[in-house]
Amino acid sequence: MLGLALATMTSAAAAETPAESTGTTPTAPPYALPGTQVITLPPAAAGRQYQLLIHLPGSFKREPQRRYPVLYVTDGYWDFATLVASYGNLVYDRVVPEFIIVGLSYAGAQPDYDALRLADLSPVAMPGEKAESGQADRFLDTLERTVFPLIEREFRADPGQRHIAGSSLGGLFVLHALYARPQLFQGYIAASPAVVVGGDWIIGRAKAYAASGKPLPARLYVTGAEHEWPGFLAGIQRYQALLPELKQPGLVFERRTIDGERHAGTKPESYTRGMRFIFAPLAPEQGPSKD
Repeated sequence: MLGLALATMTSAAAAETPAESTGTTPTAPPYALPGTQVITLPPAAAGRQYQLLIHLPGSFKREPQRRYPVLYVTDGYWDFATLVASYGNLVYDRVVPEFIIVGLSYAGAQPDYDALRLADLSPVAMPGEKAESGQADRFLDTLERTVFPLIEREFRADPGQRHIAGSSLGGLFVLHALYARPQLFQGYIAASPAVVVGGDWIIGRAKAYAASGKPLPARLYVTGAEHEWPGFLAGIQRYQALLPELKQPGLVFERRTIDGERHAGTKPESYTRGMRFIFAPLAPEQGPSKD
């Protein structure tokens, strides 16, 4: 038996031995995420040219009258694929509804993502940075006036079920949207948000909104990473600690520290758990699986 096994292994190894190199690199088509498409928008007034990375639910073509919730994610060039990968698992487990994912990105040849996101995602000026900053409200204008109408018209997105996710500076943008224009979104995922920008500027905005007495009907999921920069994490923890103190009417929130991870490593778990949290009221099932 051992001799047979060895012979089988040797035969299999021989079968897998690559042919002698011809000195040229083989070419093959790149892998594309199924169910996705890319839309490039006309140049915006500020000179930006945005690109939308779109993932549609499996039932989209089968149910032409159905409208879907939509989850927008900042930094789509980095984070879109992460959300799409988790989405299929969550839908399979029936812990989220089917929904559309829209990654917010930029068009053009080799766009400078660092500079572009610094301008679009920061709600306050960041002195000392080499690129423009503090243009988050302008980016919110673009979403509200250009992106939302397109997605809701062309892809049957439900305007009453918009949600947004982002990490780091994108997470700060998510929190800014929560307090600046609460009518735009119903669910928010802020993964390791850059709370420390502007000297905890967003904490001041949260306090001011709570003092106004206005309700904030939303679901918010906020994370930090156990091993990210201590000062950065401390800002997140100050915001997380503030949330229950504010007793904000209508706001349902959950806080979490992702153990063992650094800054960018929070994304997979933050987004997966965050999607479950914000979509819980629409989930087909909750709790443990049943036989």
